[in-house]
Amino acid sequence: MTRTKKTGATTRGGRVAVIGALGLAAVTLAVAPAFAKGAVDITAPHMAHVGKTITVQAHGGDDSAGYLHQLCIEENGFGEGWHQENCSAVRKGNAKVTAQGTSARRGNLEFRAVLYGLTSAHDRNPARLHTSDVVTVHVR
Repeated sequence: MTRTKKTGATTRGGRVAVIGALGLAAVTLAVAPAFAKGAVDITAPHMAHVGKTITVQAHGGDDSAGYLHQLCIEENGFGEGWHQENCSAVRKGNAKVTAQGTSARRGNLEFRAVLYGLTSAHDRNPARLHTSDVVTVHVR
């Protein structure tokens, strides 16, 4: 009996299966949605003295915000709960905001930055996109 090499339908079928799988993977990757990236960073001093100016800065942005961004610095201290200290002007691209103030007493002040996405210049219901980590300023 002579041994012969099989080059018929089995080999061609395997090639067709591999090419089909690669083509399907390429189409799937091309159709998959791209995820937008965004982040918010905040900087503040670790310690401040009573009556001295405290400067807190934040910057951030997000590709998925439909029309405009607004970045706000919020403060939590002395049992008042979170409230907005200052917000950036509404514009496209990366947003920056600075808040300055003084503390009249000792204690801990917490700050965070919140990035809002707006749908128009007069949007009354902004969507919260990102929130930074909380930074604490020890007032002595």
